[in-house]
Amino acid sequence: MRACAALCLPAVDSFVRARVATLEDAAAIARIYNEGIEDRIATFETRLRGVEDVRAWFDGLHPIVVVEDGQQVIAFGATAAYRPRECYAGIAETSVYVARAHRRQGAGRIALNALIEAASKAGFWKLLSRIFPENKASRALVREMGFREVGIYEKHGRLNGQWRDVVIVERLIP
Repeated sequence: MRACAALCLPAVDSFVRARVATLEDAAAIARIYNEGIEDRIATFETRLRGVEDVRAWFDGLHPIVVVEDGQQVIAFGATAAYRPRECYAGIAETSVYVARAHRRQGAGRIALNALIEAASKAGFWKLLSRIFPENKASRALVREMGFREVGIYEKHGRLNGQWRDVVIVERLIP
């Protein structure tokens, strides 16, 4: 699998664009991810992340993209290893997070579209994720972007002392 190549998608308007993330984006990515952690709507994580935590995501194999509005990072999409076995090397876990102030304005769609393109260029053949069943916005977005719901993992993890289910989604990359 090759490392991520530069990527810049056509802008939705003259200010919003997606690009491959760099280490310099780690603080903005951590800020956005921490909002998702605090909101308890998209992840089992409860520990807030710092810049060094996010910098560890940059492994040269798994694409990370950001969406900018002007010079401000307002969303990101990241991939990570699915399983360590070689037969799964072309499958990536996928996450998209949007800053609170920019949700439901199309930034998530731009991030996911850029992430799919970057993952394809990096040699991945499938993306997958898990979404809380009540996260209707995320489920609608991935459905619009060609993901299919595979099933539900029941009692997949605990969040705030409560068992939570997750919907498994996947998208093949041609």
